[in-house]
Amino acid sequence: MTLKVAILTSADDVADARLHRLSNALIKGGCEVEVRALGDAKSAPQGTTFYRAPGKRNFLGRIHRDIVLPLMSNADVWIVVAPDLLLPAWLIAKIRGKKIVADVHEDYVQLLKDRAWAKGWIGFAAKIVARLATSLAAASDLTSVADTQVPPFNAKKRLVVRNLPDSSLLTMSTELSPTPTAIYIGDVRRSRGLFTILETAEKTPGWNFEIIGNLSAAHSEEVKAWKEKSPAANRVNFHGRLAPREAWRFAEKAWVGLTLLESTPAFVEAVPSKLYEYMSCGLATISTPLPRCIALINQSHGGKIAANSSEVADILHHWQSHPDEIRVIRSQAKAWADHNLDSEREYGALVEAIKSL
Repeated sequence: MTLKVAILTSADDVADARLHRLSNALIKGGCEVEVRALGDAKSAPQGTTFYRAPGKRNFLGRIHRDIVLPLMSNADVWIVVAPDLLLPAWLIAKIRGKKIVADVHEDYVQLLKDRAWAKGWIGFAAKIVARLATSLAAASDLTSVADTQVPPFNAKKRLVVRNLPDSSLLTMSTELSPTPTAIYIGDVRRSRGLFTILETAEKTPGWNFEIIGNLSAAHSEEVKAWKEKSPAANRVNFHGRLAPREAWRFAEKAWVGLTLLESTPAFVEAVPSKLYEYMSCGLATISTPLPRCIALINQSHGGKIAANSSEVADILHHWQSHPDEIRVIRSQAKAWADHNLDSEREYGALVEAIKSL
């Protein structure tokens, strides 16, 4: 009998790349997959049954989804992605005899330190939820974490399933566009390098920039004001959130991928998934000097490290003048990714663990 698996999230859009990677791995493993998330069916992972999660994209809507999503699915196993969904899902799973997989893609408590809204009593309540979610993740039937430093460390069955690239979602960068182009794909906010990119654009008039991802509402007015006054505005394109296959089409003729995380508590030990994906596409990468990013760039010889927009601009100017050099770096990045990133093994191990439940 085919195992039925549901991916449940009250917060994430169905275009989220990790949802697509999980879905693809489960389908390859012979599972029947349903996804209940926000967003549109056109952005859902291929081969899944998609149900749009009810309610508006606000606080009350999220609470509503936390309560009703576990009541709506009849799948055998629930993969729970959103931390606040874990409590109701965990309780209802016990009553309904379902198995729970907690997919913990970030350190919830540390991540709150990067959120401007997590202050005062709201921040206090959010920390309680984050700590409770981490405890429930440890008590779940299976816990998958997105990296070695992500808690819980005391889970009864814990698997590290990194955000390694799914080649079926990527577009290879096969040539350099006539006008040098840098891309960023991911969550668009200050701590992930948004304003470093905009400052860089003003210092590199020969470059275009493609930004793909959901712009944080906290920065929408600043970005609007920047577009109205900056001489670089016509060279920086915001494309919003796109499904992974559509997003990665921008890599085809791009020169370089940007991953410019700030050194926040949540990011200081992290490896951005985009670093793996850029290298797998054959793009050169510019990264900020986070310890593990430095180590990967040094190992792969697939990019450069830059601490601020001036240093990013200097690298881009140099590569624009020396395209043969960037071609070598791109080739080194792709070769390193091909030999060192085994996504099928990690995601396959997760699928086998789920099937064993």
